[in-house]
Amino acid sequence: MKKLILFLLPLLLFTACGEDCYNPPQPIVFEFVNAAGENLIANGTLTTYSIQDENNVGIQLTKTSENRVLLENVGAYNGTKNYKFYSNVKLFDFSIESAEFNSGCEGYQIKKLTFTGVGFDVKDENGYYKIIFQ
Repeated sequence: MKKLILFLLPLLLFTACGEDCYNPPQPIVFEFVNAAGENLIANGTLTTYSIQDENNVGIQLTKTSENRVLLENVGAYNGTKNYKFYSNVKLFDFSIESAEFNSGCEGYQIKKLTFTGVGFDVKDENGYYKIIFQ
């Protein structure tokens, strides 16, 4: 029994000391504005909104203090996934293309967002996407 413990103890220590790290994909944040640049959440126009993936699974959304919408837990996969945005103002589709990377830590990186639909425009604002409803 003593030999078994002495054998397992170093094995557990070496296993536990391995450097585990994971880099999640960068967050995706949307800001919804009208053609005049007014934030539609702040002015009360956009009251209900949701996003579902291609399997009709709802995506967790968090409203930020800047009245933007943070998409939770998207992009941690290899390939492209399609999503639908639903709201009381507009519906549109978008896709997220992600890929796995390993640079010392495992993780995923969002390569590209593609938006499709009519009656809106999108600008990449370095840290969030400004979606302009016309």
